[in-house]
Formats: sequence, C-alpha cells, structure tokens
Amino acid sequence: MALGETKLSYQSRSTIPQHVYTVSRLNKEIRAILEQGFAQIQLTGEISNFVAPASGHWYFSLKDEKAQVKAAMWRGNNRQCSYRPVNGAQVTLRARISVYEPRGDYQVIVEHMEAAGEGLLKQQYDALKLKLAAEGLFGSVHKKPLPAKINKIGVITSATGAAIKDILSVLQRRAPQLEVVIYPSQVQGKDAHYQLIEKLQLANQRNEVDVIIIGRGGGSLEDLWCFNEELLARAVFASTLPVISAVGHEIDTTISDYTADLRAATPSAAAELVSPDQEVLLAEVQGYKNQLSKAANNHIAHAKQHVQVLSQRLRLQHPKNQLMQQYQRIDELSMRLQRAFNQRQYTLINRMSLLEQRLEHQHPKAHINIAKQRLSQLQQQLHRLQQRKQTEQQSQLALLAARLDSVSPLSVLARGYSITKTNKTVIKSIAQLQNGQAITTQFNDGMVHSQITKITANSK
Repeated sequence: MALGETKLSYQSRSTIPQHVYTVSRLNKEIRAILEQGFAQIQLTGEISNFVAPASGHWYFSLKDEKAQVKAAMWRGNNRQCSYRPVNGAQVTLRARISVYEPRGDYQVIVEHMEAAGEGLLKQQYDALKLKLAAEGLFGSVHKKPLPAKINKIGVITSATGAAIKDILSVLQRRAPQLEVVIYPSQVQGKDAHYQLIEKLQLANQRNEVDVIIIGRGGGSLEDLWCFNEELLARAVFASTLPVISAVGHEIDTTISDYTADLRAATPSAAAELVSPDQEVLLAEVQGYKNQLSKAANNHIAHAKQHVQVLSQRLRLQHPKNQLMQQYQRIDELSMRLQRAFNQRQYTLINRMSLLEQRLEHQHPKAHINIAKQRLSQLQQQLHRLQQRKQTEQQSQLALLAARLDSVSPLSVLARGYSITKTNKTVIKSIAQLQNGQAITTQFNDGMVHSQITKITANSK
C-alpha cells in the first residue's frame, strides 16, 4: 500500500491536508508496511504476562534481558500446539509482525510455538529420518519376525532405571519361566549411544538370547537423543538378533524405533510382546477402561469449561444488575416528570401574571369578570393537565415496577422456590455438601436452619 492512499473515515480530505496524517491512518499504514516487510520470522525468548481468556486465544509478552514485545496466538493455531506455555518458559516461535491498530501496539502474531532448545534437535531428527528412510532402513522387508518360541530375553538398558524394573515385573507376572540377560548401559548423555552400540554388538556375538529389548523410560527430546544417533540406528538395523525398540511413552518416537524390527510403546509393552499372551483379554479390558476414563475426564473438563462460561454470562446478567438499570430508569422518568410539571406550572404562572397586568390596565368590571372566567378556565385546564400527567406517569411507573417485580429474586421465592446456602455460599450442587453440615434455606416468608443427614444423587 502506498502512503497517502487510505481514506479518512471521520474527516473529509477537504478539511485535512494530504500531508497531515490522522492517527488511524498512520496506524493502518504502519501495519501494512510491517506485515509486508516481515512475512514470517523465527523468534526466541522468555514468556511473561501469559493470559488465556475464555475466547481460547493466548496473549503474552516475549522478552529477553534487554527488551520485550507483545504477542498473540489465535485459538486456531494454539489448538495445534503440543506445548502449553507458562510464565518464565523459554520458547521458540514462528510468527509474523503486525500492529493492533486501535492502540497502535506493535506485536507478533504467533503461528507455531515449541520449547526453546528443541527446535534444532527436531530439525536434526527430521533430516536423519529422511536420510535413513531414503536408504530403505525403515522398510518392512528388512524387519525380522519374533521367534515363535522365546526362552531367553536380552535387555539393553540402565541397570538401575525404571525400565528394567518394569520389564522384570511384567515378565515375573506373565511368564516367570523366561530367562533374562541384562546388558547394562547408559541411556542418557553425550556418549550413551556408544555404550548402547557396544552392548548390542556383544549380545549378537554371544548369541545367547532369542530377542533383544533396547530402551528406556520417557523423557524430553534431549533426554532421548542418544536413541536418535545415526550410529545406533544403523547398529540396530544390522543386528542379526531381532530387536524390539522400547523408548519412552507413546508420544516419544526415536530413530531407533524405525530401524528396529518391532517398536513397543513402553518397556513394559515390550515385555508383554515377548511373553506368552495369557492376559490379553485383561489388558484389553484395562485399555477400554483407560479410554473410558479419559473420555469421561475430557467430558467433565469440557462441562467445567462450559459451566465457567455460563457463570461469567450469569454474572453479567445477574438480576441485581437489571434491577439497578430499572431503578436508574425510574429515577430518570421521575426527574423528567418533575421537570415537565415545573415547566408547565411556571408557564401558567407567567400567563396569570400577564392577565393580572392586563386587568390592571383594563379596570372595567366586565373585563375583570371575563378575565376571572378565563383565569378559572386556565386553572381547571391546569388541574386536568396535572391529573392526566400524573395518571400517565403513575401507569408507567406501575408498569416498570411490575417489570422489576418479575425479575426480582423475591418473586421467584414467592412462586415456591427457595435458596439454600452454607457459610453465605449459594448451594448449586450436592458436590458442595456433606453429611452433618449445617445449611440455611430461605423462603419467601422466612428462613429455615437445618442439618444434612443424607445426600442422594439423581440417577443418570
């Protein structure tokens, strides 16, 4: 957009010279320049002042030791974000520059967010994954099947970590007759992959086990990085013994998972794969239970969020606020009525004064009598006008009072409803109550103080 092309929205060009900017025009043109000049940037810094209102959008500041900038991430983008930002966290953003025109605030509009430090590792991970996939190391044709009968299992992991404990626990429960050979190794750190390769080659040289499980428990991308090293991935691929990769939880997938003959979501799952399938049905039931629990938790979380939204709307539409609005309206009408009455009375008094002056100049009794009759008529007219005005205002006041009464909490009580409280808190759910608790119930004509002896929930 060229400078000077924006139309003025509230002042004509004839009143403002072309070289003089309005504030709105300036902000609009600056926004266009920034958005065109910075199509997309990578940005890193620390999050502060993070807020997530009910709209679903995220607003925060991104800062370093010398400066800060405001940032916004719209709901459509943050729903795709696996990282939940918190104040003080270091993050890397992909964003574009913009201006919030009403305040003239320069800000960044975030399109993608991830924890700082993981960005470079993620790029290296993706590059190696593409490279090995192109070489065919992930192909199913190279995958060795598990032996039909497994008597001895080799485990390459930390001798003191949670992974070996989980594997041994599962095997003891499912197939205690199986032998286990542990090849202890570091599973985290700069040189951990060298130890893992050494133990894998040792197991192949001894050829004393039927299958190998290699892995560890879950962790961050940096914690699991030794399983993303190219040398280890190639060693797993080259193993003559079948290899099961069991690294982390279900969300963690390493390069070794792709080159292994089989991937298990967890070390425990790997132990189940190599042990007799005696408890499959129980595992499936447990899986369904977990899914049901997760679905129930999601439903409850959604319901809670919906209740929060409704609560905010209810606070805005509280009868007290509406009553205050109606009270203000009544006061306004009363003052208008009083001003109209005073103005009419003042006008009539002035007319009476003028008539009296005319009577003084026209002394004959006939004129006086006519004037008296006219004065009487005016007084009657004034009286009728006052009565009509008063009747109209009373009717309007009664109508407003009826409207107020229809939204009054007291009217609700009068229709048979009641309000139950404990410690001045209104009870909305039996979840707020417990046996033996004292409660107060307010009716239209009084209060009842009672104590809970039994709580019964509605059947679903």
